[in-house]
Amino acid sequence: MISLEEFQKELRETGGYFTKPENRAKKRAKKSIFTTLRYTWGVTKVFPCCALTEPFGLLNTDRWARFCFASVAVPEKLGMNVSIEGFSERAKYDGPVMYLCNHMSTTETILLPPALLAFGKFSYVAKASLAHLPFLERAAEHMRMVPISRKSPREDLINILKVGTERIAGGDSFLIFPQGSRQKVFSRKLYSSIGAKLAEKANCPIVPIVVDTRCQPTREKGMLRKIFKDFGTVDPSYDIRICAGPVIPSGKAKAMHEAAFDWMAGKLEEWGLPTER
Repeated sequence: MISLEEFQKELRETGGYFTKPENRAKKRAKKSIFTTLRYTWGVTKVFPCCALTEPFGLLNTDRWARFCFASVAVPEKLGMNVSIEGFSERAKYDGPVMYLCNHMSTTETILLPPALLAFGKFSYVAKASLAHLPFLERAAEHMRMVPISRKSPREDLINILKVGTERIAGGDSFLIFPQGSRQKVFSRKLYSSIGAKLAEKANCPIVPIVVDTRCQPTREKGMLRKIFKDFGTVDPSYDIRICAGPVIPSGKAKAMHEAAFDWMAGKLEEWGLPTER
């Protein structure tokens, strides 16, 4: 397993990261309860690590990134590949950007931070309930989280535009999942323009990102759905893919919004994933 520093250097210099054969188990794990438990714990242990570190004043952005980066090895140890590509244009742009990413599972919320931090600090939008989990409220501050309630879209928009503009002016890039919640299908109907509106207001470009993390879908039925909705049965036959798109110049929100959607939908279709244009 390479170090976080080597991982981020590789992203900046080559625009990507690909699992090396020596870092991957020779045989893929089978789809089973054990595999699901192993994957889920490996990816989500960042949360208890942050919660246990924060009370001692030891949690900072670097340590959070390292906790997140440890999850890259989890699918690789199960015989899966982790593929990150397309960051060459981002590496050439010196300044904060608006990242817009589709949302398929909890996996990308853990894997993206160490990758995006290779290009400078960033803030991101997440549901407020995450920040109110035991011991994580203060930890969320180190993670540059901007909480939204989802109860009042208008209030959420005002808060994101206000805080987002301030953060971007201070040098932060910004990550938003325009779909809001996890979705199997990337649909125009559920693709919010809030990220493009913030990009216009803050006068910064957009970098669209797409992920394929269907290896662990949302749990849709069964007795465990209410408690473990985010952690469905893991299918190791799928690899994890992340791809960044072109730097879309700052301009009118509508034009940026459409350009980002078209690129994202096109890339997902290229991967064989469903979209609704």
